[in-house]
Amino acid sequence: MNEAITLPGGVTAEPGMRIYNQKLGMWIFLASEVMFFTGLIGAYIILRFGTTAWALPGVPLEEGGTPLAINLTAFNTFMLICSSVTMVKAFAAIEHGDQKGLRRYLVATVLLGAAFVGIQVVEYIALAHEGFLPRCSEELAAVVPNCDLFGSTFYTMTGFHGTHVSIGVLCMIWVTVKAFRGKYTKENHGGVEVIGLYWHFVDLVWIMLFTIVYLI
Repeated sequence: MNEAITLPGGVTAEPGMRIYNQKLGMWIFLASEVMFFTGLIGAYIILRFGTTAWALPGVPLEEGGTPLAINLTAFNTFMLICSSVTMVKAFAAIEHGDQKGLRRYLVATVLLGAAFVGIQVVEYIALAHEGFLPRCSEELAAVVPNCDLFGSTFYTMTGFHGTHVSIGVLCMIWVTVKAFRGKYTKENHGGVEVIGLYWHFVDLVWIMLFTIVYLI
């Protein structure tokens, strides 16, 4: 009879598997998320290139450009990328048994992730004041091509992604609390790896969204 095996990190895998259950579950969940975001991004691309006119990034608003704050969002994107770096550092620290490093880098990841969400909220508020909503104001619709359609797709994609980041921040806080309680060790740190997989995924998705929506 096959017996469960113990993998590096102190976690147990089912017979015949070289990956522990929590990590396998996260990979399956992320596979479903890939399909979800592929549908959203694919729909946006079809609408974007299937219309005769669309708001163009880098063009003044009065000339039919977007009302999006590209520079602010570029900085926000940089912060999210930095949070992936700190997450890698946190995982590397606990692999070497560095408890202080784990806590320090997890806190940095939480702060960077929370800052990303906060800046996105600020951007939403500023855009709402300008009349850029899923249904744009008459003034903005007069200068931004397909403003209502652009607004709907913009808020759908960035809103769902922001929700994923917010959930990730909450989960990261829980992992950080456990880290401060000494729940993770060099031999048992599967929880850090699993949340890291999720975090890197939402970072990658945002890089794609930023490129497609804000730059192209």
